[in-house]
Amino acid sequence: MTLGDYVPLFAMMVLGGLFAGLSLVVSGLLAPRRPTPAKLAAYECGIVPEREAAERFPVKFYLIAMVFVVFDIEIIFLYPWAVIFHEMRIFGFVEMLVFVGTLLFIYGYIWRRGILDWKPTRQAVRHAGEEVTPRAA
Repeated sequence: MTLGDYVPLFAMMVLGGLFAGLSLVVSGLLAPRRPTPAKLAAYECGIVPEREAAERFPVKFYLIAMVFVVFDIEIIFLYPWAVIFHEMRIFGFVEMLVFVGTLLFIYGYIWRRGILDWKPTRQAVRHAGEEVTPRAA
């Protein structure tokens, strides 16, 4: 294969990027701007919010969601490897051991860092203007 074989692929990527960019620019220029309180309010499944939310989702929720997506996508790479496992022989096996070992190392790291813990973190608590650190359980 030569570089000329990839010209249609690059052309489609450029055209797709131009289409997406131009669509955003044109819609930003032509869209009417009439903000109302109803449009600016948070949308909650069609229910009109009566008051502000009591508390926000902690960042840990999003970290766990991102870790799940990353590991889910990485596990998808096991399927093509399994399909051609016999053709790759020992090289493919060693490469997959390195891949899985890296995943296990990362999993252990995030486990030790406490990203997978749902309980609240022990942070300094302000009480009557003084900083009090909770005791270890």
